[in-house]
Order: sequence, then C-alpha cells, then structure tokens
Amino acid sequence: MVARVVLKMGDPRLLETAKPVMAFATPELDDLVDDLMDTMLAEDGAGLAAPQIGIGLRVVVFGFESNARYPDAEPVPQTVLINPVIEPLSDEREAGWEGCLSVPGLRGVVSRHAHIRYRGLDERGRAIDREAHGFHARVVQHECDHLDGILYPQRMTDMRLFGFTDVLA
Repeated sequence: MVARVVLKMGDPRLLETAKPVMAFATPELDDLVDDLMDTMLAEDGAGLAAPQIGIGLRVVVFGFESNARYPDAEPVPQTVLINPVIEPLSDEREAGWEGCLSVPGLRGVVSRHAHIRYRGLDERGRAIDREAHGFHARVVQHECDHLDGILYPQRMTDMRLFGFTDVLA
C-alpha cells in the first residue's frame, strides 16, 4: 500500500486509548496492516502501532531479521497483533535503551518485563499466543503501550538516561 506519516510526540492522538478491532479479514483492516508494515519498513522501525499513524485501533506490527537502528538485537518474528493482552511471566525486569518513530532522534533507558506471554489475534482473526524474552519482549511491550496512549519517555525513571541519539552514540 503506502507509507504513512508517523505522528510525533506532542500530537494528542498519541495519548488516546485505542479501541478494539471488531471485524477481521476486511479490506479496511488489510489496508491498515499493509500501511503499517510499509511505514515500519520505510522508517526502518522494529515495530509500529496504528495510533502512530492516526488510527485509533488496537493493532500493532513488529518484527525484523536485522535492523540498523538496533544492530545488536536478535531477530524478532514479523507479526501482526490485534487486541493484544500481555502477561508478565516473571518479576524480572531489564533496563534497556529504546527509541521510537514518534520520538525521532532520541533514546532513553526503560525498564521492561524480561519474560512475557502475549496473546491476541492476527488480521484474519486467528489466535496468537507466544512467549517472548529480551528484545522481542521489549518491542511487544513498547508497541502495545502505544495502544494505551503511553510513549516510552513516560516509562522512564531517570531522565539522565535520555538524549539525542547522535550525542549518546
């Protein structure tokens, strides 16, 4: 389809709670998923949520074999996840650097659950039920935060670990 404009921090639409998807295997949902994938790839992102392109639905896409923005990250399976639910599977948390297409040029350290289970549906309404660790778990949590109007700087606890990518490198 087409790469869309990614909304940036400050746009009030990024702070809204997205609504559940009710109809699957529709041309409209297929177009949205195609636009999300095209936009994520065009921006070299690890994931993207529908609210980031101004669509208030509980749809995220993520995944890559390798990513220049995260050169040390292990591959993450390419996934369309709709109406997700995340369940932490341990109390262990990991702090790690995150960036976001809606917060361009900046990075910050965020603590996330190290081991999660995520459930939801794909674009055809088929169930997804997976466990994730490490960067995979981080990406899922980050993208799903967008569905609840949360950007990663809101999760940060130490603003000394927040800065411009070109200065931090």
